[in-house]
Amino acid sequence: MSEKLRVAILGGTGMVGQRFIALLENHPWFQVTTIAASPRSAGKTYEEAVGERWKMDTPMPEAVKNIVVMNVNEVEAVASQVDFVFSAVDMTKDEIRRIEEEYAKAETPVVSNNSAHRWTPDVPMVVPEINPEHMHVIEFQKKRLGTKRGFIAVKPNCSIQSYAPVLTAWKEFEPTEVVATTYQAISGAGKTFKEWPEMVGNIIPYIGGEEEKSEKEPLRIWGEIKDGVIVPAQGPKITCQCIRVPVLNGHTAAVFVRFKNKPEKEQLIRKLREFSGEPQRLGLPSAPAHFIQYLEDDNRPQVALDVNYENGMGISVGRLREDTLFDYKFVGLSHNTVRGAAGGAVLCAELLKAQGYITQKS
Repeated sequence: MSEKLRVAILGGTGMVGQRFIALLENHPWFQVTTIAASPRSAGKTYEEAVGERWKMDTPMPEAVKNIVVMNVNEVEAVASQVDFVFSAVDMTKDEIRRIEEEYAKAETPVVSNNSAHRWTPDVPMVVPEINPEHMHVIEFQKKRLGTKRGFIAVKPNCSIQSYAPVLTAWKEFEPTEVVATTYQAISGAGKTFKEWPEMVGNIIPYIGGEEEKSEKEPLRIWGEIKDGVIVPAQGPKITCQCIRVPVLNGHTAAVFVRFKNKPEKEQLIRKLREFSGEPQRLGLPSAPAHFIQYLEDDNRPQVALDVNYENGMGISVGRLREDTLFDYKFVGLSHNTVRGAAGGAVLCAELLKAQGYITQKS
């Protein structure tokens, strides 16, 4: 047990924090030894602090029930107990930027689920199968922060997971224009149907800030490191609409694509099925064996059938066909709180460990 890296969950009582705790139960590399949350939860056991608000479909792990929650604002006290932290704090963006940087300056790596640092030029925003090389910008970030081992790394928005990996698999055909509409689950807002009864049988055609993230974040993922910062790619052009739908887990995307070099349908399907990256090569514990599955049936992918593909870490694609205005259209599906949130961050941390950026504190 002592060989595992000790990790704290910042914001551990919220939905994403709970997902981190559920995913890390029995993790071969990481052990949750510390949980930090708001001052109102501090001093209580984790079981007391969460109370009836446990939102996962698996029981609260026994190992965390009696952990006494710490005050997330007591940075030095929390940082001194762990090798690194996962951040899922619920604060304003300015507060998140500040506190994550404080943890990094306390020589404690931060792997964040939050959006606050996604556009900080020397903070890597990574989907491990797509842009693992972006972690190298950490060396420039540490110089800016004046740290030896502390840094911040983030995962991208949950909404792009159902189509950005697909477009990456097709990059050799040079996508030039993309139109996407995402149909997003209520857990993306940290809610359940019990907490949000007005979503039952309802659709809301607006999610604040989501469309801008969905259009711009893929370009940063496809960018490159220049002069110590991430420079976003110039294309393809992406336009997006984001709609909240009455589904608990699973973001679906309906996507239209135009290519510079239009391929055959069979070529596109083959590229999806063959696509893999560093997590698969390295055999990381949370990596899906097959990142993207293509489903032939016209009525797939479906949330009810496919959202848990590869334990929620895989992407499901179907309905690929030629379009009358664009070249092709397809439907993608990803698990928004596993691949899209906590699971994606856990995979980033595994990659960072494999690359030597996260180590035990001496």
